Amino acid sequence: MGRHPEQNPPRRSAPGSPAAATTPAAADGRTARGRQTREKIADALLALLDEGETDFPADRVAQYAGVSRRSVFHHFDDMAQLVDTAITRRLEQLAEQIRPLPTDGPRAARVAALVEQRARILEWITPARLAIMRMDHPSDRIRQVTDEAFADARRRLEAVLGEELDRVSGRRRTDLVAGLDAVTTWGAWHHWRSTGLSPEEARHAMEATVLNLLASIDPPDRDRALDGSE
Repeated sequence: MGRHPEQNPPRRSAPGSPAAATTPAAADGRTARGRQTREKIADALLALLDEGETDFPADRVAQYAGVSRRSVFHHFDDMAQLVDTAITRRLEQLAEQIRPLPTDGPRAARVAALVEQRARILEWITPARLAIMRMDHPSDRIRQVTDEAFADARRRLEAVLGEELDRVSGRRRTDLVAGLDAVTTWGAWHHWRSTGLSPEEARHAMEATVLNLLASIDPPDRDRALDGSE
């Protein structure tokens, strides 16, 4: 005679058994640990990049990350994919470096705040930008994040200098924005730094250039105009 159903409860997997490891909670835990390991490996490569390294042997990255070489290739198909992931991660971290900037008040104060933030971020992002330049084929994600960063930087610049830019329109405004954008982005910063200027000297050059461009749209000084001097 068969047992009553209540006398045959379903068997439960013992903790640590293969069946128990397939529970949703366990799967979520493995996913989280895998993500953390990937980020640790990517951050190790970025640490090497910040130290001036241009080559990234898997053994060295693994040592910095505190994982095995096998773990590196478990999480990434090859070193090219790891470099791509790490550079994308660095570009996405840009948002953490940006703080609100003043959009009103004295021009000198607004320009100083803008340039201080730009100089700090551009110096920090330089190793990643140089790595991108060495890539034969940057990924679509890297190009997308880079383009978004450039567009956001331009919008912030126009907001900070809106008082001055609103004085002009048409082609003159377009040219002025293009000039201000050019001297506050990485290309100009890299030029100043690679030709021997210190970070402080490069920051001063950027600030002076921005102020000079803005001065070009100021109304002529009446007293100077009266005595004919320029």
